[in-house]
Amino acid sequence: MSTGKKFTLFPKKYGLFPFMWLIYIALPIFNIRNETGLKLILGYAMIALFVVTYRQLYMVSGKAFSLWLALQMAIIVVLCMFYNPFNLYMGFFTANFIGWYTDHRKFNIAMIAFALIELVPLSLAVASISLNDFVFTLPFFAIMLASPFGIRSMVRRQNLEKELDLANQQIKELVKREERMRIARDLHDTLGHTLSLITLKSQLVEKLVLKDPERAQTEAGEIQRTSRAALRQVRELVSDMRAVSVAEGLAEAGEILRAADISLDIEGDAALESVSDLTQNILSLCIKEAVTNIVKHSEASRCFITISTTDAVVKVSVEDNGNVLETGDTITAAAAKVDPGNGLKGMAERLSLIDGSLSLSSGEKNGLRLLVTVPLIVKEQKEGVSA
Repeated sequence: MSTGKKFTLFPKKYGLFPFMWLIYIALPIFNIRNETGLKLILGYAMIALFVVTYRQLYMVSGKAFSLWLALQMAIIVVLCMFYNPFNLYMGFFTANFIGWYTDHRKFNIAMIAFALIELVPLSLAVASISLNDFVFTLPFFAIMLASPFGIRSMVRRQNLEKELDLANQQIKELVKREERMRIARDLHDTLGHTLSLITLKSQLVEKLVLKDPERAQTEAGEIQRTSRAALRQVRELVSDMRAVSVAEGLAEAGEILRAADISLDIEGDAALESVSDLTQNILSLCIKEAVTNIVKHSEASRCFITISTTDAVVKVSVEDNGNVLETGDTITAAAAKVDPGNGLKGMAERLSLIDGSLSLSSGEKNGLRLLVTVPLIVKEQKEGVSA
């Protein structure tokens, strides 16, 4: 059983175009019709070989393409010099393929060679052809020499369109990948915090069942409301994630802290009216992440959130009074208590979208201080682009 590729005369992607050009092979056949004997046979053989070069130039690339093109030029020279000078019109075939060169140097070399094989036979034939024939030939000769430039421009545009299509496909894949990462981050940032709250409240209910059944019932109702809110958040995430303002983020952070018996002190204007929805959403998620880390790791009794703005930046500081060693290793020891996985990494990734940054340091209250800084100019730039 044969495993070879099926023979095709021309690549299918070119359609009928290569076949249509073969009609013009009738011209050199007509031009040598008056020859006789061996010269006629050789003439037909060279025309047949020219057709072979024409087909091969559609099929090959690289060095082979240049060799077949050189052979095609040589055939044109012979047919012009020893048969009929008007065979120079066969150069229209060659002009088309010269335009396929994307390399500037190879294109220039091919153009120089092409101009020579066309000019030399035409110059030698000036004395043997009439003035009318010469004048009639000049426009076609000029078009033939100019056509490689037009074809090259068209080929470059087609290649750019192909590259653009490929780039668009890659962008789509990157968007899908980024969307999957976004969903993963959002699930962590939304459900993670909500489930932490449910866990804390469940622990509280367990303690209050015997001591204070009435309050335990109230807390159980809170758990139900929180779980419904989580379900609503998942639905919003699946459709289109709702942007959460800093004020809303602080309210949710307050619930988490209250459930853990940690008091919250807020300083500064949480409205942030001059800050975009995107920036507010990212800041609110950072606040909730920082608060969750305080609940899990700090053993603190108080949390301090400070919001400050200038003409250039907005800063959000989240600090606790937990137990951190007052040594040169303070920051390292504190940071070691914080989840280095999805938490801080997720914050950093989100802040990078708006050119924001975060830093960890020892706080004034003997705890850990997380400082988030976002340049306000990012908002103006983003709005300017999208407008």
